Amino acid sequence: MWSPRYHWLLLPIVLVPFFSCALARRGQDVHCGACRALVDELEWEISQVDPKKTIQKGSFRINPDGSQSIIEVPYARTEAHLMEILEQICEKMTEYGERTDPDTNRKIYVRVLSRDGKKMDASNTNMDREAISDLKFTCERIVEEYEDELIELFSHNTENVKDKLCSKRTDLCDHAMHIAHDEL
Repeated sequence: MWSPRYHWLLLPIVLVPFFSCALARRGQDVHCGACRALVDELEWEISQVDPKKTIQKGSFRINPDGSQSIIEVPYARTEAHLMEILEQICEKMTEYGERTDPDTNRKIYVRVLSRDGKKMDASNTNMDREAISDLKFTCERIVEEYEDELIELFSHNTENVKDKLCSKRTDLCDHAMHIAHDEL
């Protein structure tokens, strides 16, 4: 027989699924946001390289005729360049804040500091240290886990890298196939 005085026993049964769903969704939002911010930052860093800057590529062995098979290639998008960028790119996550999308009620991550150092509109933006630390940590995990994919996509100047990396190859944004390319 049911007794109202034991209703508190049902509380964990009702709340645990609610909170675990909310935590899973939060985790998915931060993974997607970190991936999309990472792609934006990589694209920006690549665009800042002087197109005249080159690197030698090829074999440093001397051929029988005394020549070497070395060619000069643009530095931007080389594996060396991308590895250099990937080492420090997640530091840029400290220039982001967390917002709640009013339409979807999902967390999104937006720049709150412009690339020239000026503050941007940060209204309705959470810049809590824990949220940004979580974004940075997630970025670092994505770089570590998907380094080969990042180098492959960026070295070939692939279009729509956000969709290809964050949604199709990794499922980090499997909920977000509808997000516009320039949202971040």
